[in-house]
Amino acid sequence: MSKLENVRTGTAGWVYAPWRGEFYPDGLVQKKELAYASSLLGSIEINATFRANQKPASFAKWADESRDGFVFSIKGPQLVTHIKRLKNCEAELANFFASGPLALGGKLGPFVWQLPPNLSFDLGVLTNFIAMLPKSLPDYVALAKKADGRLKTEPFLETSADVPIRHAIEVRNAAFYTEEIFNLFAEHNVALVLADVAEQPKRLRTADFVYCRLQGPAYEGASGYGQQDIADWAAVMSNWAEQEFPVFAYFVHEDKLHAPANAIALRRSLGIALPGDN
Repeated sequence: MSKLENVRTGTAGWVYAPWRGEFYPDGLVQKKELAYASSLLGSIEINATFRANQKPASFAKWADESRDGFVFSIKGPQLVTHIKRLKNCEAELANFFASGPLALGGKLGPFVWQLPPNLSFDLGVLTNFIAMLPKSLPDYVALAKKADGRLKTEPFLETSADVPIRHAIEVRNAAFYTEEIFNLFAEHNVALVLADVAEQPKRLRTADFVYCRLQGPAYEGASGYGQQDIADWAAVMSNWAEQEFPVFAYFVHEDKLHAPANAIALRRSLGIALPGDN
């Protein structure tokens, strides 16, 4: 396996009506869209988990429908990030982790926590939150066992695949771009999400993997990712991959219509072939 195959490019979600006839072939039935998307993408960020906990059967279904070698990342729930605002949320975290992500088996990728832009900087709150996040499968199961009666299904605690438990945090308030935060993330092996926005010019790696939510490009006047933008990111990601750091890169910018095409272009620029290319 080439080190470059440690770079996985994809999109946020896979159900988007304007992609039908643009990314998805005409006539492709919706229930086959995930299988098609996974044949051309390296990963997809599951966003449904942000709104509400999903069921183990749903995670298992998504795993079955996607190709071998595919990986999902999972967005943490807004109940934790936006409503509880990272405070006093152990039970909510337990319910989330018990809701079934482990049913993805070997296709379980990182968890991503998107903080609200109006969240005030509080190093203590963020430190306590990161300390609660499970960093291993035993930690994960121990926390999930604390699920309470609000969980609508039995806690899913099966650990059939030995997958790393990784976390990335997206901060959207410039007050968080401090050495204190960077050091905190590095200490706990949490990836600072690289958003490709003007407020976050650094491409700073704080963990043993890299997580990108590409919303730019960041420079003034850009309307979408062009060939040079793709080539630039490919060079940066190639360097990370050569150092054996897995990279998860999702195109989530306002030009959502072309997100799959950009993800495919970035992958091909890296020289990574997938079954859908045949």
